[in-house]
Amino acid sequence: MQFHHVGIPTSDKKDFDTYLDDAKLHITDAEKSPFKVEWLGFEAGSPMPELLKTTPHVAFMVEDLNAEIEGKDILIEPFEPLPGLRCAFIIHDGAPIELMQKV
Repeated sequence: MQFHHVGIPTSDKKDFDTYLDDAKLHITDAEKSPFKVEWLGFEAGSPMPELLKTTPHVAFMVEDLNAEIEGKDILIEPFEPLPGLRCAFIIHDGAPIELMQKV
């Protein structure tokens, strides 16, 4: 497991790089941030869980997403937000954690 980024919900205007239509979510590219921050701008009516809309998350790259989420408290089941990337969110000690796998 390797640290990838910190995701922070915001209502401020940012230079968002990507829009995820199904999630009604704008995100910045954490790779462009010297501190690996990914800003998340949720639109009204976003179907994403309230915990993700209101609480920062930490993201890690993993080798086997299915193995890593097994037995965990799953917030969002595995999905592919971008080509070549599978993600899932779990809850650990009340906080959202994103686990990511390149496919």
